[in-house]
Amino acid sequence: MKTDTAPDLAFFVLLARLGNMTATARELGVTPPAITKRLNLMEQRLGVRLINRTTRRISLTNEGELYLTQAAQILNRIRDMEESVSSGRAAPKGLLRVNATPGFGRTRIAPLVSRFAHAYPEVEVELHLTDRPISLVEEAYDLAIRFGELPDTRLTARKLMSNRRFLCASPAYLKEAGEPKTPEDLHHHRCILHRQNDDVYGTWRLQKGRSEEMVKVRGAVSSNDGDIVLNWALEGHGIVQRSEWDVAKYLDSGRLREVMPGYTLPSADLYLYYLSRSNLPAKMRAFIDFLVAEFNP
Repeated sequence: MKTDTAPDLAFFVLLARLGNMTATARELGVTPPAITKRLNLMEQRLGVRLINRTTRRISLTNEGELYLTQAAQILNRIRDMEESVSSGRAAPKGLLRVNATPGFGRTRIAPLVSRFAHAYPEVEVELHLTDRPISLVEEAYDLAIRFGELPDTRLTARKLMSNRRFLCASPAYLKEAGEPKTPEDLHHHRCILHRQNDDVYGTWRLQKGRSEEMVKVRGAVSSNDGDIVLNWALEGHGIVQRSEWDVAKYLDSGRLREVMPGYTLPSADLYLYYLSRSNLPAKMRAFIDFLVAEFNP
């Protein structure tokens, strides 16, 4: 490998992750023309076009997609090699990149990261909050904290918390509209919809015993932000589907009431995901053990 190849790999992975020349320049502390020049030199050296440029965003060519995948894998192998050599160090040390969902990440994970950072001052933690699906390999994350199981079989999944889902609504809404008893009754109710990733929009899956029903619901308001849909439910806009961690305190206080408690919904258990490794770096072992202890005292 040429001596300048590894920095170029890291540069390209960063550029693809940020998706913007200006943002990449800001991250590296250089000017946008310097980023353009460096990319041009890489493409000249490789003899292919890696990126399609537009005024605001960039998109990868087919060659760029291939280069990104292999660049991320090579960088991960280099990092694994260096961390395995130094894994005998007593103190966890180095950069740890963590991804979580916005609502839960802001309210639960960020305070835990703060406590972890105080306990392990030599670990530099980057916490990124995203709603969209992510790739740990291509986006160079060490760990991801997500609700639900991920289909990527390359990842190790560690369950942190059981988390049921409920249908619920405010007492004011139920007094006005009545309380549904069966899935068919939901067709006559206002439902608050949460637009999430690849979930089938407006379709709720309810199970009773061995019977399962898919119900297409609709309502006047919808959002991709979980806090917003929860607040709309509290304000009486209709029935919402939310997870236990999100609504438990409102169910306890009576501000929300569970609807159709005889039916169950798919759970949204909380998992910690990371790439399978035979020898985890000390910083990852420390963070995993810290989270497991916090969620399972």
